[in-house]
Amino acid sequence: MFHIRRRRAWDVPGSQATPERDFLGRREFLRDLGKIGAGLALGSGLGRAAQALAAGAGAGSVFGAPPSRRPALYPAKRNPAFQLDRPLTAESVVTAYNNFYEFSEEKAAVKDLVGAFQTWPWRIQVAGLVEKPREIDLDDLLRALPVEERLYRHRCVEAWAMAVPWTGIPMREFVKWAAPRSEARYLRMVSFLRPDQAPNQKQATWYSWPYFEGLRLEEARNELALLAVGLYGHDLPKQDGAPFRLVVPWKYGFKSIKSIVRFEFTAKRPRTFWNDLAPSEYDFDANVNPAVPHPRWSQATERMIGTDERRPTLPFNGYGAWVAGLYPKT
Repeated sequence: MFHIRRRRAWDVPGSQATPERDFLGRREFLRDLGKIGAGLALGSGLGRAAQALAAGAGAGSVFGAPPSRRPALYPAKRNPAFQLDRPLTAESVVTAYNNFYEFSEEKAAVKDLVGAFQTWPWRIQVAGLVEKPREIDLDDLLRALPVEERLYRHRCVEAWAMAVPWTGIPMREFVKWAAPRSEARYLRMVSFLRPDQAPNQKQATWYSWPYFEGLRLEEARNELALLAVGLYGHDLPKQDGAPFRLVVPWKYGFKSIKSIVRFEFTAKRPRTFWNDLAPSEYDFDANVNPAVPHPRWSQATERMIGTDERRPTLPFNGYGAWVAGLYPKT
């Protein structure tokens, strides 16, 4: 069914992905600058500036992002299948408003508490019902699998939303590479456990660290699912889930586990972090649904962070044409 291209309900005919000229213009600028920078003396201030820009500094704050460890990835080729019906959220907002409870329960505080978190080198385990359990360095995985950029909406269960340009590996390619056995039905994912680097893992002992999540295998193989390593044309910042996170845009944000270190293929449905803590509030599927309120607030509308614009919530966050068939009505 995915070989037939139909206009999605959320497509805007003839539109660009976003009117945010700073980001789109920056992609072309970086390409040109890379050519210029190659001819500059490396010891000059201008040469260092060109290198920093070509390495992927963030849009809106050109020198605000650290140089990328993987500059050859950026800008990744954009997949045109994924368009937006709204402007991109400003990078300065996305990197300053973060749910990452390992560091803090205060969104604005996370960016100031991630300094000690070490995201390189990064090892990933593949275990469970696979043909060959293995461990691999993230850089080696990125050399083995395709990487692309996608524009996605992101919807938090707390009823705020944003629009982000992610760079990453299509998850179906990762699943194919992992080679699950025929009896595998689910994919369990586990984040890091480093209380010496993540202060809330030491202080907030009422949480069952490390964070853990799960998907049905057909969800992991869906065309939308992405394993992200970058955003806005450079590596993921630590506060946004560096160096390797899940992005499943039809689900509430808590399903998009950050800083993954382990993938385990299983026959039985795995437990998940928030469903364990509050099963009446956070179900396993976690699909965006405006008709089903959270026990403590409505999901009928969403607030765009950065602008506070109110928009109606779309079923499956607007991605129903891609995923609704995974959830037949009973």
